[in-house]
Amino acid sequence: MDTIDALMTRRSIRAWTADPVPGEQRKTILEAAMNAPSAADARPWHFVTMDDPDIIGRFTTLGGTEMLQHATLLVLVCGEVAREIYPGFWPQDCSCAAQNMQLAAHDLGIGCVWIAVYPLEERVEFCRRVLGVPGEITPFALLAMGVPAESPEPEYRYDPVRLHHNGW
Repeated sequence: MDTIDALMTRRSIRAWTADPVPGEQRKTILEAAMNAPSAADARPWHFVTMDDPDIIGRFTTLGGTEMLQHATLLVLVCGEVAREIYPGFWPQDCSCAAQNMQLAAHDLGIGCVWIAVYPLEERVEFCRRVLGVPGEITPFALLAMGVPAESPEPEYRYDPVRLHHNGW
């Protein structure tokens, strides 16, 4: 799949089969995450992967996350402020890594959805508690993945009303 096609056809997937995400595909998705751009190449990210159904099931209590019970892989993207070179950029860096993961998953035929964690303090603390994330690391986003059990049509979202040229 070429890059533009991946960008234009990626959709959030919230229904998965029981088939696991193969190990080589997991590695490719995480390689894509770690190849994301970051401010001053600081790479302030950490990733917690989960495939234990009991652990995954705990995340269905966050509110609006009931569909996670069918995911076969969760990845928690976390940021480490101490690794920053330019303070305050870690959320952007982690966003780039998460977006790379979504696009890599899509290219590999794996369905993925992004669940917001940061800056929702109750979700941040939940992730710390369930996964033992240390205090100096901030849970940022949860990506749920699996072999898709749905195939939503691509949406064309270009809106010229939102385009401004040489000023507002």
